[in-house]
Amino acid sequence: MPDAPETRIHSAAPSFLVSDVDQTVRWYVDELGFTLAGSFPPKPPTGWASLMRDGAELMLQRLPGYQKPDLYDQRGAAGVWDVYFRTNGVRRLYASLKDKPFIKQPLKRQPYKDWEFEVQDPNGYILVFGGDAEREG
Repeated sequence: MPDAPETRIHSAAPSFLVSDVDQTVRWYVDELGFTLAGSFPPKPPTGWASLMRDGAELMLQRLPGYQKPDLYDQRGAAGVWDVYFRTNGVRRLYASLKDKPFIKQPLKRQPYKDWEFEVQDPNGYILVFGGDAEREG
């Protein structure tokens, strides 16, 4: 009997509760360049959607009237993040977004040498883009 293939988890997809999936999908597509990979049901109001960008996935689930609690300052200067996107070309991505009102923290080189910036989506979720291979020195 042949050996069974090794079990491997190959990805994770954060799932955000939102009150309006359709509006949130439009924001991620228009502002951050995601594409809609799938949604259900086929007619609004959408109850679930999957968004993709460059192999990263983010899911949205509808909960009418939901408001995410603002926990950002609970950790002081470190902030509370909801998802971290490991990004090649993070400085180029930031340059394309830097004048947008949803930038929560500007691009900064961290003590651990990665470049990172934070975005706050319309529902209050904090997305961090960082881990760039384009490091100085």
